[in-house]
Amino acid sequence: MKILSLNCWGGMLHAPLLAYLPAVDADVYFLQEVPRALEPQPESLTYREGEKTLDQRTELYREVVALLPRHDGWFLPAASGPLYDGARAYRSEFGLATFLRTSFSVIGEAAGFVHGTYSPDGWGEHPRARNAHCLRVYDHEAGRPVTLAQIHGLRDPAGKGDTPARADQARRLIALIDSVRASGDPLVVCGDFNLLPDSATFAMLREAFGLVDLVTSHGFTDTRTSFYEKPGRYADYMLVTPDVTVRSFDVVETPEISDHRALLLDIG
Repeated sequence: MKILSLNCWGGMLHAPLLAYLPAVDADVYFLQEVPRALEPQPESLTYREGEKTLDQRTELYREVVALLPRHDGWFLPAASGPLYDGARAYRSEFGLATFLRTSFSVIGEAAGFVHGTYSPDGWGEHPRARNAHCLRVYDHEAGRPVTLAQIHGLRDPAGKGDTPARADQARRLIALIDSVRASGDPLVVCGDFNLLPDSATFAMLREAFGLVDLVTSHGFTDTRTSFYEKPGRYADYMLVTPDVTVRSFDVVETPEISDHRALLLDIG
């Protein structure tokens, strides 16, 4: 089973991104920061926050659906708000997307908010609502179930340090996984955690499930691309239980398809 985790940056680099996703031929795609249009609109619009602006690929979710015809897809919005074409605003959503190859069977599922709740009338104040998605999948080739989860962790303007909100986020993620996973299932948890490697969140996940992070344990020190110019190069993580057979793991340096690097895991 090949698993890809990527923060898509709203499709800012949509041409290389849309070329990369089908080429990598993953069985599972866990994608964060995915826009979806709520009404007909131009294919590219602008997100505004004060003086900050970002181009957003408005139909990124549906574009990926078209690229992966042998995968089932889920879109899980965290919030809806405006994207702009000049002075005109269009309604859009922003959240997680999951794609699973149709040769695997979904035998359990849960999604929910790990911070805040869905915001229907605007993107909300920071730290904004964040969600997670968990699947229990039967792998017919391996002859066993495996539980998989992704999260987009809250972003705090004060930084990536531990806070009460992040501790609560970890507890909610653990409860979500517990609602799906059966005892003894191999477990993979990934995503953009927006955390430093020494965060208490990882200790909580290790205590709850025995999870070990592959990014730091494999010696990677950077999960961002050249498009990210700030210090603090950790954001994305891939964690596994000891019973997961890791055939290969990479923090993909090239091609650059976002301001985050893709995490690519192959398990037996």
